[in-house]
Amino acid sequence: MGFALMVEPKYTISEYLKLEEESEIRHEYYDGEVFAMAGTLMNHNRIVGKLRAIFEKRFQPDGCDVFTENIKTEVTPDLCYAYPDLILTCAADDRDGIYLVKHPTILVEVLSKTSISKDKGFKLRMYRQIPSLQHYLLVSQNEFYVELYSRSIHNNLWNYQNFEDPADKIVFEALKFEILMSTIYENIKFLDKEETTLPGD
Repeated sequence: MGFALMVEPKYTISEYLKLEEESEIRHEYYDGEVFAMAGTLMNHNRIVGKLRAIFEKRFQPDGCDVFTENIKTEVTPDLCYAYPDLILTCAADDRDGIYLVKHPTILVEVLSKTSISKDKGFKLRMYRQIPSLQHYLLVSQNEFYVELYSRSIHNNLWNYQNFEDPADKIVFEALKFEILMSTIYENIKFLDKEETTLPGD
């Protein structure tokens, strides 16, 4: 997701949730501050669409839901709310939700130049605190490169893998599921460096 720009400090949770119901612009929340979400490039949208189709085909028959970009997740109650690029949830409680996923199983962020440090730093640290989360997937939109963080059987420990070859298989062991790198990047044309920056970045 595009890098978040600070709008105004010190909102309560109820003020933030009300803001999100009324605003046409999405905002993430951390410790009283709200951050407006920046726009994205077409490759970003293409990759999110491909992953959504893959996850829906595999997991919807099991009663799971897949949400993208406009649905937020409760990372830490009363502290952090975010809009991942993709959310997979198989929790019965989330099926009755309206605006918010509380029990994600997989979270995905598609990396941009402006979001990479936040997605691989702050968001990684925050997302790992979600008890239901099993996998955090980071996907580059500028090259064949994917990173996967997976919760280990020791719960608080996470395993890390990266993938650079189109023939690589990304294995989500907790879900007994795998994706080929080439499937994610099918028909994706990587842009020249000067084309990969949004206006204002």
